[in-house]
Amino acid sequence: MSARVLVVDDILPNVKLLEAKLTCEYYEVITATSGQEALDKVESENPDIVLLDIMMPGMDGFEVCKRIKSNPDHAHIPVVMVTALTDVQDKVRGLEVGADDFLSKPINDIALMARVRSLARLKMALDEWRIRENAAIQFGVTSEKTNLMNEPVEGARVLLIENKEFERKKITEALSTDLNIVMSVENGMKAMELTAAHDFDILMVSLNLEDEDGLRLCSHLRSNERTRSVPIVMIAESDDMERVAHGLEIGAHDYILRPLDKNELLARVRTQIRRKRFQERLRSTYEISLSLALTDSLTGLYNRRYLEVHLEKLIENNAKSNKALGVIMLDIDHFKAVNDTHGHKVGDEVLKVFADRMKDNLRSFDLVARLGGEEFVAILPDVSPERAYMVAERLRCAIADEPISCSVEGGSLTITTSVGGAIINRGGHAIPAILERADKCLYDAKHAGRNCTVFENKGKLNPDEHKQVERSFKAACDPHTDDFSGSADGPDAATGSI
Repeated sequence: MSARVLVVDDILPNVKLLEAKLTCEYYEVITATSGQEALDKVESENPDIVLLDIMMPGMDGFEVCKRIKSNPDHAHIPVVMVTALTDVQDKVRGLEVGADDFLSKPINDIALMARVRSLARLKMALDEWRIRENAAIQFGVTSEKTNLMNEPVEGARVLLIENKEFERKKITEALSTDLNIVMSVENGMKAMELTAAHDFDILMVSLNLEDEDGLRLCSHLRSNERTRSVPIVMIAESDDMERVAHGLEIGAHDYILRPLDKNELLARVRTQIRRKRFQERLRSTYEISLSLALTDSLTGLYNRRYLEVHLEKLIENNAKSNKALGVIMLDIDHFKAVNDTHGHKVGDEVLKVFADRMKDNLRSFDLVARLGGEEFVAILPDVSPERAYMVAERLRCAIADEPISCSVEGGSLTITTSVGGAIINRGGHAIPAILERADKCLYDAKHAGRNCTVFENKGKLNPDEHKQVERSFKAACDPHTDDFSGSADGPDAATGSI
């Protein structure tokens, strides 16, 4: 995996040395020799990783890192501080301003390359979610970009796998500072049992477990579906760097070396929790935007875009299974008069109730969509013509038989709907043609006096006849179930037939 790396150091030989090492591994390298130049390069070059020297004249590395992380456009860029400083306080200070790791001079090549590869993967994953965040901004889900550094770090669920009791107590005590919930176990088997039963925000794994390979445990946790996206922090000895590097390669996010410093431990855990919650926020925002792109904001029903995509798949399935598909189109009668007389607010209230009644009278796996205005459609997979007629009449009656509550004088309006339907049998069908067939029947229903149902090749339905069909159908069913009650648990739900 390639990446663009910004190397920042005021000493030119140091810059050239890192540039040569990274170039040999096929990374694209850009350089800066001062803090301000580094900030300018971050803005103009958009690097994937920043290797930042701390001790620079003018603006030091701490300040540069702080400024990078304060900008929502760049806060997700990993920063690794490169320093000759060995004081733990300096390391903690760097982590607190947003640094992702420290590399001590002289730089260990194994540690350098493992860290760069690991952080490059994380950065590219976040880039994908940030692209989706831009789509969410366009849909109005959020008005501004999120900043990784603003994510809360308290109250995380932590799983600690460590067989040394005194280490478990020390780590648990340190993490309690942020009100974290720490569950600890001595071995991998117990860890896998807990991850199967609980969700965690971070996993801490000792690489020095007795009678067990901590690195192999990291691999199991990374490949497990429930823990695949949970950050892993390795706990290792100072002479374990080759194993640490291997751990970073297989997907661990960070590591801390013994003897453990409470403040460094806390800072590293906070970094991982912050990044996980940032990614979860991006994912949630994207899912909301995706929902808005596929659903009608007023009624919550699917929109025409989703209908056409899903209907195409249903047609393909029905062609393979040799089963029929019912298409029912509904239009609210005299809806323009409702808007003109009572206003669009009341019109919106009517549309919402109309949509709810449709959903309440269909199976959970039937597709209901709003095509636009006062026009709706229901798609019934695997349906016989007789049952489709029954459902169409049920929908019509669900609207006409009970006034719709809304903010008008008297508290409700009597609303009716005209219904048109078509049965789509096995064979190749174009979606526009299918909808047009149902729409033509809807047009015929309007001209037949409204508040009625017309089906292709059947004509206008007799309401009394289909009410009798429904009564017979209900009598044959379990009295506590109804396969058109909005639940998939009806008598024919297992086969999808109605």
